[in-house]
Amino acid sequence: MHKLIPNLSKNFGIAGSLIITGSIAFWLFGMIILPQLIMIDFSFRPFLPLNKIGGPDDIYTLKNYIVLFTNEFHRAIFIKTIWSSVLVTITALIVCYPIAFYLAKVARGTRFSLILIGLVIPYWINELLRIFAWQLILADTGVLNQLLLAMNVASDPINFRAGNGAVLLGMVYAYILFMVFPLYNAMESLDRNQIDAAHDLGASRFQIHKRIVIPHCKPGIAVGCIMTFMLAAGSIAAPQLLGSPSSFWFSQIIYTNFECANWNQGAAYAMVLTVLCLAFIFAMLKIFKVNLKEIAK
Repeated sequence: MHKLIPNLSKNFGIAGSLIITGSIAFWLFGMIILPQLIMIDFSFRPFLPLNKIGGPDDIYTLKNYIVLFTNEFHRAIFIKTIWSSVLVTITALIVCYPIAFYLAKVARGTRFSLILIGLVIPYWINELLRIFAWQLILADTGVLNQLLLAMNVASDPINFRAGNGAVLLGMVYAYILFMVFPLYNAMESLDRNQIDAAHDLGASRFQIHKRIVIPHCKPGIAVGCIMTFMLAAGSIAAPQLLGSPSSFWFSQIIYTNFECANWNQGAAYAMVLTVLCLAFIFAMLKIFKVNLKEIAK
């Protein structure tokens, strides 16, 4: 921070640099650090009536965290949420990789603009409305079932919302841009001559992507995976609207605890999910052998 002020003062003056750095400091501390510290404090305190808060029973304890390991239902939901979020991330990567490559190295002019507009325009609509649209499509009397019945592909409506399939589909759709743009940003900086040279030397498309494109795009892949996983793990709207009773999500348990005024248990579960996301970030950095400076480009 102390190096930032002299650099800003050259362009904005001392007063301007102080305003900018002060705003950044307020954002970091007031909107990120302080709420997290309060959440940590809540997570280590027992759930007590108002008249007992601050009394002898209000002590720091690990009880709220231990519940996750002793409650079989919550533990199963937690593991399922992690696994499902990983599936969402992998599926989004598989779907978005060819789209990003086509945008970065193949599409030009009108085609590029039309594909980009097609990706961005749905995001002009609120996420809840997009999830509701999928609910209408996948419902028993929805568009997809009506089409399958009209084509005699199915004799009875198919329950697409059974299990986690609809939730995973909705999440991949909801967070597709968070995977496409990091991949596109990384691929766009790749020199096209490297691909052409490899092709002229007889390399197959698979070899070109394996040895040239993917190694160059590792920072973009890491960023896309991190963002998609974190959004999927913390999602509430998609599992709430597209899921069945068997597709309960860990974030819904956190939300239920806060809704029922048990902020202490909710805070503990939220911190567990936060630590999980941090662990996933460092795992991606290690797997793709990139550092924070590279993925921040």
